[in-house]
Amino acid sequence: QVQLVESGGGLVQAGGSLRLSCTFFGLSFSSSTMGWFRHVPGKEREFVAAIVKNGAVTYYTDAVKGRFTISKDNAKNTVYLQMNDLKPEDTAVYYCAADGSGNLVSRSRWPYWGQGTQVTVSS
Repeated sequence: QVQLVESGGGLVQAGGSLRLSCTFFGLSFSSSTMGWFRHVPGKEREFVAAIVKNGAVTYYTDAVKGRFTISKDNAKNTVYLQMNDLKPEDTAVYYCAADGSGNLVSRSRWPYWGQGTQVTVSS
């Protein structure tokens, strides 16, 4: 059974940092492309970042480039999202996604999802 367990969300002031973690159970983690999405009520869940299987290639949405870093530790079956210089507009529920393929920006290309973790950035 595939399971994704997220942690690391919370409340932070603008300019601060948080690191999200997502541990993946049930499939070969080292051969899985992993990603992060975020959702704000009233909007569609949007792509944030992805890291391809062996970790050599990463993708980011323009809004977070230069501030967020995605990485994965295959020995721990865990993917991270380091978020620096946070802004109030980064406030959202962040979701970990696993085993993406094709157009990674599209939610429909990701079969497995975590439960979500709330990130709130105060101004």
